[in-house]
Amino acid sequence: MTYSLGMFPLSSVLFPEAGLPLHVFEERYRTLMAHCLEADGEFGVVLIERGSEVGGGDQRLDVGTVARIANVADLDDGRMLVVATGVRRVRVVEWLPDDPYPRALVEDLADTGAACPGEVLELAEGSLRRLRSLLSELGEVPAISPSLRITGAPTEVGWQLCDMAPLVSIDLHRLLVADGLEARMRLLVDLCDAMAGDVIGLLSGGEGSMPE
Repeated sequence: MTYSLGMFPLSSVLFPEAGLPLHVFEERYRTLMAHCLEADGEFGVVLIERGSEVGGGDQRLDVGTVARIANVADLDDGRMLVVATGVRRVRVVEWLPDDPYPRALVEDLADTGAACPGEVLELAEGSLRRLRSLLSELGEVPAISPSLRITGAPTEVGWQLCDMAPLVSIDLHRLLVADGLEARMRLLVDLCDAMAGDVIGLLSGGEGSMPE
């Protein structure tokens, strides 16, 4: 079933279960937030493939995440500070005119299954921790504390791991699009291990560069 949804294209990926802080200053998105607050508080977030977040004219990918507003602070000059949470994945069926803000006909995008062997989740977490530890030596991102336990239902843990992954946006989008928890976690392992290999090369003085 398709339904109309106000959209907020961004240069970053939002995963279900993840938090999204927004500084809203463009008039069209202030209008979107006002309309959301009058309704169910939900809007869609998709990754911008080409272009800028500001001013329009961007090219957008067609799989994103529904965000639900959790908190709003209105500033004196009309800007808004918004905190939202990712709820579920959606696929854009058709983009509608950007008037008064970006809108699309979307359909909910469910995974074919939430089952995933425990060892695959453990492997994904291990690859993520290793990558962040290596990157911390370059001063890129902090390592994950050994005392931090990532807990919850398997699907929740999977989304948490994706949200913590220090990968480029297009690879994060590949994780969002992946169908099924096991496929997503195996892809996370592949992406983290590939990037870890590049980092090891840099740390050892070999040739190579980090992706931007």
